[in-house]
Amino acid sequence: MKKIVFQVAPFLGALSCFGSVHATETRTPLVPLPSIVDFTDGDGWGVGLGLGIEYESAYEGSEEFEREVDPAGGVQWRTGDNVFFWAGEAIGWRTVARDPWLFQTSLGYEEGREEGDSEDGRLDGLGESNSGVTVLLEVRRALAENWRYFLDGRVLAGEIGTLGIFGAGTCLGCQPNGTGWEVGAAVTFHDGKLANRDFGVNTQQSIDSGLPETDIDSGYRSTGFNVNYRNYLNESWQIFGEALYEIYGSDVRDSPISRNDYEAEIGVGFIYVF
Repeated sequence: MKKIVFQVAPFLGALSCFGSVHATETRTPLVPLPSIVDFTDGDGWGVGLGLGIEYESAYEGSEEFEREVDPAGGVQWRTGDNVFFWAGEAIGWRTVARDPWLFQTSLGYEEGREEGDSEDGRLDGLGESNSGVTVLLEVRRALAENWRYFLDGRVLAGEIGTLGIFGAGTCLGCQPNGTGWEVGAAVTFHDGKLANRDFGVNTQQSIDSGLPETDIDSGYRSTGFNVNYRNYLNESWQIFGEALYEIYGSDVRDSPISRNDYEAEIGVGFIYVF
């Protein structure tokens, strides 16, 4: 899996060179970071539509991997330093306050795990895990000009439980139009509700599946590393790529649901920006 993550770099690098020659860098995003998508160009509407393909872990802790094609892009409306957006199953708002601070909040829907997510029958007898509405709160703080370095804090909370993410990142070769490479690292923490949703086995599940009954405490979940890439191939067509490698903590690794000590994914796609 590591080979897949790192071999994508030369391919995207070549496209980066192509895009830097042929793209018209006229767009001015809210912040110049590849991970903060902005299809607007100043005030008004911005729309981007496309597709992405991902190769990723079939579920949390899975040793199986699958390919998945998903829609990409979204609809946005910007006024000054505020962007209201709809992307996938989330709607939200982000704003820049006093330049070095970025705040974001969104309302989304988190789908649960199904027994059929494992083609090898690893989830048989566990039933479906809870799905539910979630609220995301995020704060980023720039540590250098043009967001070259930044700190990031996120809290995801809802019916499924609570997840906290604390990280830092750097933007490499980023341009004012929000293109370039972004590399980050983060640690995550979960409460007992979310921990047991993903990795716990209750009494009934133990009887039905044959797995030992398992209760996961709240606390440290994982350490992750991620890469984001974005570039314009011309004035309207945009290519993006992302990769994630997440290493689980000991409590998660010891769960009978965890067949791997890590979760990984890699994706690439195209978006047409209107």
